[in-house]
Amino acid sequence: MGATVVVLTALEDVTADLVVEALNEREVPVVRVDPADVGAGLVFGFRLDADRPGCRTGWGGRLRTTSREVEVEAVTAVYWRRPTPYAARFGHLPAQQREFAVAEVRHGFGGVVGGLRGVLYVNHPTAVARADFKPAQLQRFAALGLRVPATLVTNDVEEARKFAAEQERVVYKPFRGLPQGEDGRTGAIWAQRIRPEELDDSVSVTAHLFQAEVPKSGDVRVTVVGRRVFAQRITTPDGALDWRRGDWDRLVHTPVVVPEPVRAALYGYLASFGLVFGCFDFALTGDASAPEDWWALECNPNGQWGWLPDAPAIADTFAGILSGEGTDDHDGAERF
Repeated sequence: MGATVVVLTALEDVTADLVVEALNEREVPVVRVDPADVGAGLVFGFRLDADRPGCRTGWGGRLRTTSREVEVEAVTAVYWRRPTPYAARFGHLPAQQREFAVAEVRHGFGGVVGGLRGVLYVNHPTAVARADFKPAQLQRFAALGLRVPATLVTNDVEEARKFAAEQERVVYKPFRGLPQGEDGRTGAIWAQRIRPEELDDSVSVTAHLFQAEVPKSGDVRVTVVGRRVFAQRITTPDGALDWRRGDWDRLVHTPVVVPEPVRAALYGYLASFGLVFGCFDFALTGDASAPEDWWALECNPNGQWGWLPDAPAIADTFAGILSGEGTDDHDGAERF
């Protein structure tokens, strides 16, 4: 097997499926791995030998799934999507044993696969971790010259009331989605309008994110892969505050041109975090033709894009980068 791309993700991942399909069309060898399959479904043997200083990736050896096998030295790129949490593999063990097994495989398997020398990571998990905090995202947007709504992060009810009174309208947003419940299902808390009189002492329990509501004419999802920019204006039939909460089949997608200053800021954003791609969300005012019409809200450094109309072109761009085409397209990428 020649130069190989490793895709780290769960069994059911439509976004990864599109990239694997695009790589197959290019006849690029692909090995799909879910690290949580460690055991009979994933076997590995990694060696670091003093008598092999010329090993390109640093580590030698191989990993094997139930259907594929790859020599570590053949790996040239890793698409680190959304592997199943390690804990799922060891759920049957007592708590202490489970935590030990999870830590060992994360530091062992993850430590090798996440530190291969000369390999392109899209995106590296440490880069994703750095870029995954919304306060850091907003701070970076502002530093790059993008418009950002007035924002308050607090657990002080009086600060929250003061902020809400100062703004014409205020929205509350969670920093993260809801974790799995006891039934194994995840949930979401959507952006919602807040009135000062609704705020009470429950604000003190944890951190909250409040923002001035942007009087938007629409929303835009911008997917940046290397130097390629894909932007879709999203309109809801009912003008909902948060387009994600409705029927996605009724969303209207329209291609939109990203102003050059905004585009340049997005390149700078990815480079500053060592990312190859990111999914950006903007609120639009006006007709979206001027940079000041674009209000930066957040960036998901490991976002999904398979539902967008331009998903085939995005997948093809991913495949091109992972297979080594256009090496200048991801100069800020995380490498070892």
